[in-house]
Order: sequence, then C-alpha cells, then structure tokens
Amino acid sequence: MFENIPDILKQISLGEDSVLELKTVEFSGEKITGPHRNSMADELAAIANTHTGVILLGVDDQSKTIVGIPRDHLDVVESWLREICNDLIEPPLDCVIRKVPITTGDSGEKVVIRIDVPRSLFVHQSPGGYFRRIGSSKRRMKPDVLARLFQQRSQARLIRFDEQTIPTAKPDALSPELWKRFRTILSPANDMEFLEKMKLIARDEDGVLRPTVSGVLMASEHPESFIATAYIQAVCYRGNERNAAYQLDAKDITGPLDEQIREAYKFVERNMRIFAIKAPNRIETPQFSMNAVFEAVVNAVAHRDYSIYGSRIRLHLFADQLELFSPGTIPNTMTIDSLSERQSSRNELLSSLLARCPMNVNAIGSQRSFIMDKRGEGVPIIITESEKLSGRRPEYQLLDDAELKLTIFAAKPSHGED
Repeated sequence: MFENIPDILKQISLGEDSVLELKTVEFSGEKITGPHRNSMADELAAIANTHTGVILLGVDDQSKTIVGIPRDHLDVVESWLREICNDLIEPPLDCVIRKVPITTGDSGEKVVIRIDVPRSLFVHQSPGGYFRRIGSSKRRMKPDVLARLFQQRSQARLIRFDEQTIPTAKPDALSPELWKRFRTILSPANDMEFLEKMKLIARDEDGVLRPTVSGVLMASEHPESFIATAYIQAVCYRGNERNAAYQLDAKDITGPLDEQIREAYKFVERNMRIFAIKAPNRIETPQFSMNAVFEAVVNAVAHRDYSIYGSRIRLHLFADQLELFSPGTIPNTMTIDSLSERQSSRNELLSSLLARCPMNVNAIGSQRSFIMDKRGEGVPIIITESEKLSGRRPEYQLLDDAELKLTIFAAKPSHGED
C-alpha cells in the first residue's frame, strides 16, 4: 500500500479515507504537545480493528501540505509512538514505523513518519474505548458491532483461528526446509499451490497471500516473531516452592511446534530425578512417566488457544510434581470430568499437521510413529501411566475459565532407593 513516493503524494492530494490518516506533530522543546497521546492511541486502534491502513505524521490534513518533522525530533516521535502502542493499547499493537524523506518542488526535502497499521488478529481497546474506522474518521463501536467483531476474531468464527492469516507476515516467512516435510507424492508440484492447499498460506480479505497461524507455528523458524507468546516457558525449581530464588533451570522454548515439544520433553528429562534400587540388580525409577509427559506437552501445544494475547504455555517442574498451564478453556462442550472419555480439537489444522510430523523423541513406552495421535489416546495415557508410577491420579483444573492446568505427581523414592 502506497509503496513509492509518487503513490504517497497522489494519495495525500486526495486526502484522508478509510486507510489513510494525516496528522501534523507539534512540539514544545523536546516534548510532543499534539496530537494527544490518547487520541493517537484511539486512531491506531481504530485502524487495527477495521482494515490495514497507513498514518502519515508530518502532513496537514486540511491543506494536504507536507510540513515534515524536524530531523532532530524523529527519534523522539518514534519512541512516543512505540510507548503509545505498548502502554495505551490493549492488547499492545504491532505496527511498522518508518522515516520517509519526501521531496516536493517548492519546499525541498521534508521527512515524515509513516506508520503501517495491519488489520489485527485481535480486538484492541484504547483509552477512549473500542473504535473502528469509517471513512476518514474513527467511531466508537456500539455493543452489537463490538460483539460481532469479537466473534469474527475469536474461535467462534467460521474460519478457525489456526487457519486465519497473519496480517504482518509474507509467504517468505515460511522456511522451505520446514514446509517441504509435509509434501507427499500426491502434492501439487507448484510451491504456492501446495502451501495454499495445505492452508499454510491463505488469501486475506484483500486477496493477498499470507501465512496462516498454523503456517507460522509449524513452518517458521521463529513463530514468536509473529505471535509473541507462541513459546513454552519452562522452569525447574528446587523443592516444592515457586520462587525465583530456588530456580535450578529455566528456558524459553521457541521454534516450530514440533521442536518446542521435543525441547520441552528434554527439559523435563534433563531435570527430573531418577531413583534406583541397588540390590539385587539396579532398578531405576523416574519421577515421571516420560510417555505421559510427552502426551501432556503435545496436548498443551496442539490445543491451546493461540488467540489469547499475553498468555503462554508454562511448564513448572518441582520436586514433588509437574505443572503444565495451557491458555484457553476446554473446547466445545467438554468438561474436566469428560476429558478422558471424549475428544475435541480447538485447532484442527494444527493437529493434522502434527499428525504428519514423525516422532522426534524416545518416549519410553510410546507406540507412536508420529507426534500427534487423533484417536484421543493422549489423556488416558497421561492418567494411567502417571497414576501407575506415583500412585496418584493427575489433576486437571480450569483456572478462571481462561487456562487449563495439569498437575502430574512425582513418584517418591521407596525404602532402599537413592
């Protein structure tokens, strides 16, 4: 959108519309006095809630004159914008801020700041409330309009969240090394056709091909670059207390989801204790069934709600138990009590892709050839194998209807073990 100077100048001459906002910036010394921070936040959120758009700072919206921004104030304006996006908009807004020199015949070169605001995956609230853009102005959304927007950008929409496009990503964000592993002899020879058929890319509302949420999670080297909380936060504590002073090991586990599963498995395997009876023959007993741990991590990664901003999968390892927190409530009509009897997938596309990834760890006792099993055996394995080892049934809890917590209890050393 407006990728060259002639296009920008032409659009400026036509004035503001649904995808273009023009503003001048006023200063008092180093301080920005106009526009007001709250008003600027409202404008940014309104565009993100409606459609991909551009804001040009340093252009008078009435006269269409390019007044520019003093060069020694450019960094001040950029910092001001980033603070607004991070501090005044919830959830924080990701946008691209660029300094653009523009030469006009009568005034020489002036520098404006261009803000590219993508249509967001989320619904953003700014200081004035919830806004959308209609024509060249922002409008506060009425309750029914807001409700529809939340529905459209949530799990309830016809297109599942894991199939939605990432507004800020381009197809080259996907690594050929990662997506080619999903190819079969029946796959289309054309790369773009194959990616689109697999729903790793899809067309957005403007007809532009972009990676989907699943595409980024499975075929991008750094999914967290596009979905900030798409990683596992793993911590191992000394003893039974959640206290930073007692951390033995900690790691933010990033990368494609199958890699996250493998590294989370290795984190537990590396940090758990192994008890052993020395006579007559050495018999080793692990704290946790690693097959159950594997199934638990796979379920957390495959079924978490990626539309919840600011929440990540958390894996906490203690001397007496393992806790795994997965963002999102239980999908559909399932309950805690029915988890072991029923199956339901929040992310069908993700689950199908994981079901095509070869098993990447040696989970003792597992009969898997591929990471994901779509027969619904994961929860029964977690429960039966963990209870057999520790004598205690694992516990599932739903926290504030926003997070599913699984507690797996550790096996305790019996007499004669070290």
